[in-house]
Amino acid sequence: MAHVMRLDVYNQLLATGLLPLFYHDDLDVAVDVVAACAAGGAKLIEFTNRGSMAYPVFVDLARHFAKADPAVILGIGSIQDAPTAALFIAGGANFIVGPNFNLEIARLCNRRKIAYLPGCATETEIATAEEAGAEICKIFPGESVGGPGFIKAAMAPCPWHRLMPTGGVDATEASIATWIKAGAAAVGMGSKLISAHVIHDRDFDSLARKTAQCLAWVQAARG
Repeated sequence: MAHVMRLDVYNQLLATGLLPLFYHDDLDVAVDVVAACAAGGAKLIEFTNRGSMAYPVFVDLARHFAKADPAVILGIGSIQDAPTAALFIAGGANFIVGPNFNLEIARLCNRRKIAYLPGCATETEIATAEEAGAEICKIFPGESVGGPGFIKAAMAPCPWHRLMPTGGVDATEASIATWIKAGAAAVGMGSKLISAHVIHDRDFDSLARKTAQCLAWVQAARG
């Protein structure tokens, strides 16, 4: 079960402004990826439910870091229904991320005081998710729904939004700065941060450095 309550998850994400996300079916590789992101300063990490081994790998991953580094906060992404969310919560997920908004997941997470970051692509979807208790909405797919311009336009009449674009955020100063200055509260980064090249070469030191650099760019953009 979750060992970190939703307020702590939200505060951590808002403080750092970066959520690394990835999937791998090998536990050893997954441990190295999480450890590298944590070493770079990103202790909040999303493991995505995108393969047949997602559940057993995630459970073992959560067990490992509960002992190796309890400061690491693991969540599960690509969740589209409440039963799957409940399964991963029982397996140690501290937050739930989805590509879309699901009311039953929101109710489940509210009942357990677990952070839920639903995927939204319109102002109506954001408002609906917020009415159901979502504190931070994932804008997905970020680039396809309008890019930084969408964030800026949505924030203009609703400055209380807390939006996290995922999909279309590059691991460059220019890209991160554009999103943050448009009003993004945080950015989600998958393969642009945790690349296939890093995984293939087991170059986890460079991943730690890249994570630290992206975090620094977020802070610089915030001014």
